[in-house]
Parts: sequence; structure tokens; C-alpha cells
Amino acid sequence: MKLPPRVKVVEVGPRDGLQNEKHPVPIEVKVAFIDALTAAGHTEIEASSFVSAKWIPQLGDAAEVFARIKRRSGTTHTALVPNEKGLESALAAGVRRIAVFTAASETFNKKNTNATIAESLEKFARVLARALAEGLTVRGYLSTCFGCPYEGAVDPSRVEEVTGALLGLGCDEVSISDTIGVADPLQVDALLGRLAARFGVERLAVHFHDTRGTALANVLAALQLGVTTIDASAGGLGGCPFAPGAAGNLATEDLLYMLHRMGVQTGVDIEGVVAASRLVAGALHHAPTSKYLQAGPPRA
Repeated sequence: MKLPPRVKVVEVGPRDGLQNEKHPVPIEVKVAFIDALTAAGHTEIEASSFVSAKWIPQLGDAAEVFARIKRRSGTTHTALVPNEKGLESALAAGVRRIAVFTAASETFNKKNTNATIAESLEKFARVLARALAEGLTVRGYLSTCFGCPYEGAVDPSRVEEVTGALLGLGCDEVSISDTIGVADPLQVDALLGRLAARFGVERLAVHFHDTRGTALANVLAALQLGVTTIDASAGGLGGCPFAPGAAGNLATEDLLYMLHRMGVQTGVDIEGVVAASRLVAGALHHAPTSKYLQAGPPRA
């Protein structure tokens, strides 16, 4: 089995995970959660999002979070930025890497952002121009790459088109996302193979939800194509409002267990992530979904 020797795990729990919680997590817990993930050795942690507290009240304290977290050489704390106002707030908070997001499904994008894909890209053109001029780096998220809750199957050519648009605006990578957790390994192989042939595999990341239990299998398919950047969420935090009751993001602990057992290095301490997940679990109204967190380390 051909696997990369090392993989970068982008930790998205503090943002993509906590924004889906029905009950806001106290800022003291958020800061301790992020600090524990930093101490575990992550090189990139998406700490929050500079969105309107009206729309996502769970992340309304982003500026204070960035002011209070501990910085460590070798760890980048990033933020999701939806518009120019959000970028201004991120700059004021000292953020040096941001993320922008759109979708491959027109209907999903309209319902999620109240804008067409073209309108989103036009807005991001202004955001990226300013961000790049300020010396920031930018990653792009592309949602619904494998399926849409409204439109069903998504045309791979549409995914290719929007991926190219995000890279053309200045994103250094695009995270190809299975937003509702419908992908299978053959679909992953076909789509990522197509994108890698055009844009280069080094510019692609993957973001899988474990709604139907296929996230790790999909990661393995991506690894065999040469993808080396994987998004994951400590404890499996997060979810999708279009799949009520379903598991959320791929759990960081589960990903690390598989990678480390196969000899793929990450530089992240799995028990450090477990400690972070247990820390935040006390402020949640449900148990984290991570299988490793539930089972613990094996004896053999």
C-alpha cells in the first residue's frame, strides 16, 4: 500500500466543531481546549470564525479567544472569514492565516450563505486581495463536493470549476469537503484524481464527515492518491444541520490512531488530543463521538 510518510492534520474542532453546539461553550473552556490542542503538537488549528454573532452566537467571542490563547512556535492559529468585515476583525486580532468557504452546490450555497456561488467568489476576490496584500495566507473550503442535501449528486466538473476559481483567487490549498458524509472511497478516488491531475495533489486537502461511517475509508483513498493534508476535529465534534443526529467531523483521535498504526507520521500526540477532548467534553451536553476516545489505547 502506497502511503505518504507524513501527513499534516488540520484541527478544526474549535471552529467547525463548536459552532454546531446548541449550547455555547464558556470562553475559559474554549481557550483551554485550544491550548491543549496546541500542546499536543498540532501545526494548524482553526481556532474560531469572525462571523456575525447574530448568525453563529457560539463563535461571537472570536476576538477574545485569539487574545487569550497561548501561542507556540510552529503552530498557526487560523480563523474562518466570511467577508471583508470579518477580515478586518481577523487582522485586528493578529490572525495571519484565514479560510474562506463556498460550495459546489448552488442550492446549498444560497441556503448557507444567502449568495450564489458566483457572488461568493466575487466577495472573496476582495477579501483575498486585501489579505494577500497584508501578507496573510488563505485556504479555501469547498462544501458539498460529493453530494448535496438539496440537489443530490454533484457534478465533478462543478467541483473542478470552483476549485480552480478558489486557487485562482490566491488560496494556497482547497479543502475538498464531504459536508453531509455521503462519499465512498471509489468516489473519492475518482474526484481527487481528477482534481490532482489538473491542479496538483499538493494543493488539495480533504475534509470528511463521518455521518455514515466512511470517513476513515475515504481518508485512506485520499492518502493513496498522495493527499497529505487532512482536516479532523478532536472528539469528533461538529455535525451537519442537514443530517440531524448524525456523527460530525472525522475524529482527530481516530485519524491519528489509524495513521500512526500504519507508520504515517503526524507530529501530533494522540493522548494530548484525548486530554483536549475530555477537557471540552465537560462543557458539552452530549458525549464526543470519537471511537478511540471511547475505547482507549489497545494493549497490543
